[in-house]
Amino acid sequence: MEKVPLTEAGFKRLDAELKNLKLVERPAVITAIAEAREHGDLSENAEYHAAREKQSFIEGRIKELEGVISRAQVIKTAGMSGSIKFGATVTIADEDTDEEKVYQIVGEQEANIEEGRLNLKSPIARALIGKEEGDSVEVKTPGGTKSYEVVSVEFK
Repeated sequence: MEKVPLTEAGFKRLDAELKNLKLVERPAVITAIAEAREHGDLSENAEYHAAREKQSFIEGRIKELEGVISRAQVIKTAGMSGSIKFGATVTIADEDTDEEKVYQIVGEQEANIEEGRLNLKSPIARALIGKEEGDSVEVKTPGGTKSYEVVSVEFK
């Protein structure tokens, strides 16, 4: 089985989500199903069907998280230095607009662009890997080629 690279923080987030699903969400949905069953005819009981659908989602997510956690390869980034690699927090500046963005390069399971966590397999991350402060990178995006300058590289 293929290992899943995760930062320590990403592993903790996934583990906390798994514990919440098992200890809070799963028991709550089981209770909701039991209550809905008491209302009688299940074929026309919207509460029952909604609770069963939620239960299906929760069980699927639990299986997914258990699989990821069992294959997790936690990579400690504190104390690392040098060029950009997995776990690096990178500040880049758009060479056209001078707009700065900060991203941490992480594995697919913990990527969230709104929170500044960039998937290792994304075009921007692939272009940044191996670069250092002051380097310029070109990234092919659906909107055309963009040029960025690496402002800083940190490992937290």
